[in-house]
Amino acid sequence: MKTQTATVSAPLHAGLDGIVVAHTAISDVDGELGQLVIAGCNAERFAQQADLTFEGAATAVLQAGGVTLTAAELAAELGRLRGVAWAAAPAAPRRAGVDAMDALRAGLARLPVTGNDVQDALQAIAAAPVIAARWFAAANAQAPLGTDHTVDTLRMLGAPSSATAAAGLARYMATVMDHGLNASTFAARVVASTGSDMISALVAGIGALKGPLHGGAPGPVLDMLDAIATPANAKPWLAAELDAGRRIMGMGHRIYRVRDPRAAVFEVVIAELAASGMATPRLALARAVENAAAELLRERKPDRPLCANVEFYTAVLLDTLQIPRDLFTAMFALGRLVGWAAHVVEQRRTGKLIRPASVYVGTAVA
Repeated sequence: MKTQTATVSAPLHAGLDGIVVAHTAISDVDGELGQLVIAGCNAERFAQQADLTFEGAATAVLQAGGVTLTAAELAAELGRLRGVAWAAAPAAPRRAGVDAMDALRAGLARLPVTGNDVQDALQAIAAAPVIAARWFAAANAQAPLGTDHTVDTLRMLGAPSSATAAAGLARYMATVMDHGLNASTFAARVVASTGSDMISALVAGIGALKGPLHGGAPGPVLDMLDAIATPANAKPWLAAELDAGRRIMGMGHRIYRVRDPRAAVFEVVIAELAASGMATPRLALARAVENAAAELLRERKPDRPLCANVEFYTAVLLDTLQIPRDLFTAMFALGRLVGWAAHVVEQRRTGKLIRPASVYVGTAVA
């Protein structure tokens, strides 16, 4: 054996930045303009439809991926399947070392595979909040009513399930349903491209979303706000974090070079919840922290735009809805399951086996 000395001539696209591997009708992200399009509609308009429900948003996203299902059909089937999942999932108290995403991954993996992509997707979407509730609330979880997905989700978690709260959660889930070819969506499409089943593809998405570089940071944003405590303390606290070489949670995004449009949607939703009478104790603090962080980051990293991302106001919105912080990433997954399912269906119709190349840089064969 001898060491390889030949120059590697093939270009390396680490992280696949800028490499197009799919055509999609589900969503589009423009990082320079700060624009997110979901099912042909700007995210702001998509989430602020007066009659928006989880079922309506999910139907639009699934139809964009090629699923032929009406909103009424989807609502009825999700309601039925939540009842099925509830009956099949006994209370499972939390165990040390098992977080909500672990529970969600394991629970989805145990679902029966029918071989019908749409049916398997719907049973996963319906079962996910049941699994989260059984893990979190255990014996105190309330049975689903079967009429509204967001009402049932809040009810099963023991959170207030008023029409106002349910509408706020529906807007949250609609906004996070899809976001281009992010890591978890790509993982789901890779699995789908092999001909594997829908459930396996969705579990792959869960595994990718669990990572702290993808969906695992909303809880720490709330921890940061708790540590700062008051608007006056924002700038000195953040400056100390930057001096210590630590990153500011909820600031910066791989794609966006301006403020994440989803942060703007959530800020509006939180303000609407406040106007309806729901307590939003962290909204003023969050705004002060965002402004202070943006100012400091512009001063210290002038060549690297770092603005509020989706996780920043996710933390404040879910906290307003009285959802515990150790469920934040799982709540993100409950919405994103819809997008993953749509991408699996789209991949089946338009894609091929995803198999990128690599360049061998190991020991050369003599």
